[in-house]
Amino acid sequence: MEVISNGTRIIYDDVGRGEPVLLLMSGWCAPRTYYKDLIALCSSNRRCLVVDWPGHGDSQLPAKDFGEEELVEAARAVLAKSKVRRVVPVAAAHSGWIAIELRRQLGEMVPELVLLDWLVLKPPQEFMGALKGLQTREHWQEVRDALFKGWLSENPNAKIAEYVQKEMRTFGYEMWSRAGREIEKSYDRYQSPLKALEELERPPRVHHIFSIPKDEAFLRDQEKFAEEHSWFRVQRLDGHSHFPALEDPQTVADIIERSLKAP
Repeated sequence: MEVISNGTRIIYDDVGRGEPVLLLMSGWCAPRTYYKDLIALCSSNRRCLVVDWPGHGDSQLPAKDFGEEELVEAARAVLAKSKVRRVVPVAAAHSGWIAIELRRQLGEMVPELVLLDWLVLKPPQEFMGALKGLQTREHWQEVRDALFKGWLSENPNAKIAEYVQKEMRTFGYEMWSRAGREIEKSYDRYQSPLKALEELERPPRVHHIFSIPKDEAFLRDQEKFAEEHSWFRVQRLDGHSHFPALEDPQTVADIIERSLKAP
């Protein structure tokens, strides 16, 4: 399927039936093939839309620079053409910023968000430094390769290694620097995703699913936040990667379905 957003051709998959519809969104420098296994499972229960962002996968690269605002517009164009009435964004990593903005703009049309492996707390300085490094021509490859090494060092999953090395590595400086710039802007503006969610006029239900880090403090801080905010839930999987939809799609699909059926 395709739709035009800001003059750019956006490609997406539309499979399954039933609402609320799942809108599966990959992170920066990550094509929609990230969801190839998860969509096969989720679409047996409900309709799934899986989008390639501008300049990603099969979607057209815009003639001009773009950022999170254009990603939000692309997502809204897909929803409008698909005549969706209720949608639950399933957001990998920093596409979570897009999910939050969709809730801000569309309100009750977005009753719930599913966040997959995201740095939802205030980021450490090392991470913010990496975002700045991605924006320099001298150091972007070094920073990117360090990220890849960290993502793959403790993970024996061949699917994840292939996805990172054969798909994410195809993106060059322009896209990686754009990713660093846009992610940095969002953290600078909101301090953390949890704070951004907290500041919404009416936060939706939010479910964060992740495997690593195994640092107990990362989980404990989220559990404390959940105790204080009834709309937030967190679940750590018994996995070893930042790619739960590839590493354990069945568990992720089961959690999503249970979450959508919860009262």
